[in-house]
Amino acid sequence: MSGKRYDKEFKMYAVKMVTEDGRKVAEVARELDIVHQTLHKWVAKYEEEQEDAFVGSGNLPAKDKVEYEKDKRIRDLEEENAILKKAMGIFAKSRK
Repeated sequence: MSGKRYDKEFKMYAVKMVTEDGRKVAEVARELDIVHQTLHKWVAKYEEEQEDAFVGSGNLPAKDKVEYEKDKRIRDLEEENAILKKAMGIFAKSRK
């Protein structure tokens, strides 16, 4: 069973109706034809993560993306270092 998918803009619109306009979750959910528990979860997620909420499937929040990019750079450099060490070993043998 797959539920409806909503984009970030729709979720932010719904959440801001509750958080900024002071409307009730049940009222907004009924108006937008979404399950009130879903909207309640969105509001909680927004209050916890603010603008990093609702990044989308397969995307990382900004704070996690920076960490991921650092880790990837380290892995790439470690791989490059291992290749250079092997090459040095090959060239050292060929010089003998």
